Amino acid sequence: MGEEKDQQQTPLLTNLPIQLPSPSSDRRSKRSGNAWTATAHIITGVIGSGVLSLAWSTAQLGWIAGPLAMLIFAGITVVSSFLLCDCYRSPNPETGLTRHRSYMEAVKYNLGKNSIWVCGVFQQISLYGTGIAYTITSATSMRAIQRSNCFHKEGHQSPCKYGDSLYMLGFGVFQIVCSQIPNFRDMEWLSILASIMSFSYASIGFALGLAKVIGNGRIKGSISGVHTATIAQKVWKVSQALGDIAFAYPYSIILIEIQDTLKSPPPENQTMKKASMIAIAITTFFYLCCGCFGYAAFGDQTPGNLLTGFGFYEPYWLIDFANACIVLHLVGGYQVYSQPVFAVVEKWCEAKFPNSGFVNNTYTIKIPKLPVLRINLLRLCFRTCYVLSTTALAMLFPYFNQVLALLGALNFWPLTIYFPVAMYFIQKKIEPWTKMWIVLQSFSILCLLVSLVALVGSVEGLISAKLS
Repeated sequence: MGEEKDQQQTPLLTNLPIQLPSPSSDRRSKRSGNAWTATAHIITGVIGSGVLSLAWSTAQLGWIAGPLAMLIFAGITVVSSFLLCDCYRSPNPETGLTRHRSYMEAVKYNLGKNSIWVCGVFQQISLYGTGIAYTITSATSMRAIQRSNCFHKEGHQSPCKYGDSLYMLGFGVFQIVCSQIPNFRDMEWLSILASIMSFSYASIGFALGLAKVIGNGRIKGSISGVHTATIAQKVWKVSQALGDIAFAYPYSIILIEIQDTLKSPPPENQTMKKASMIAIAITTFFYLCCGCFGYAAFGDQTPGNLLTGFGFYEPYWLIDFANACIVLHLVGGYQVYSQPVFAVVEKWCEAKFPNSGFVNNTYTIKIPKLPVLRINLLRLCFRTCYVLSTTALAMLFPYFNQVLALLGALNFWPLTIYFPVAMYFIQKKIEPWTKMWIVLQSFSILCLLVSLVALVGSVEGLISAKLS
């Protein structure tokens, strides 16, 4: 690629989600990522709590629309990721090429400061909401382990009822510790571990569904999906299912941050496109297996969460292991989605208060036989408060499917479709009413309509769950 100067950073709220204060420090912090580490980051971010709701989503849509919806969203994600990959670098008359280290930095450079505020709101809501969803899911999985052991000892008809609150608090405490990891470049090991866990529990969900289908001796379900009392209820369920699928796929809000970890040559966009294709192919395979075999196993009785809804009781140790894998994966997934939020706030504080010791000083703590701890007071206080707030909201709204659907519907179109398409127009200098412009604008409008339908259904589902 040759050498190019990096764009000088400005002290705005929209600065880097990855902590990188200057070009000189950029040279010291070499990018060492490749297609496989990027694939691990993507899978960590994508195969999360969303995969567990896909059997329920397939049940609402039926045998044709369910798998087709997953394939369509996979295709949309491929298109969106390819558009974003080409937005990582931009021509600059002064520096040759400008590297964008975050999604919001790319939006700011290509679309201007006005767009950045809209993008920033949606991005931070999405990242923050994902932390809430992961807290809910981890608590549900920890509770499922306890219930599984109870059912094994007391029988499948035993009540075995347990609350989520203590588990959410425990997950929150652990995340407070993990949140002290400075940035993405220091957590490749966590992403790789989380990816292994995601493969494990997705494979177990698929295998248990297949085994139950074989045990039943028939494939349950229908073309029309779950039957409801009224047409309105069916519409709400279908729209909520679309929201769940929308939540399960896109990773646009972290794509450029992941791309910024890649070494060059080869060009980062080529490596990232390769990683995206690999990751989406793998996740789509697991999504189809979990969604379709889960629906085939349970039909109209498909649980909202495939591994915690207790359609499966035995082997109990395998259920326990799968749910333990979910928890371990979500520890890493929470960090993948939280690190950009941390860095945005901390970067803004550094620019706003350059002489503050609370913001800028790092303190070293040496404990015998343990690694040296480097504590920054701003990082410690802000990240602790952040984790506590996501934990509190998860305890207030512990509704798995409804929360996932709301997050997916709210953020799918603006972050996955609108901004990538708008930036691509600028990057490639695509004129209005050309063939490519019409195709991409039609693609954007269609996705907007799907998002609106999913948003209405997910809001209705959340209200109904809260009132019930």
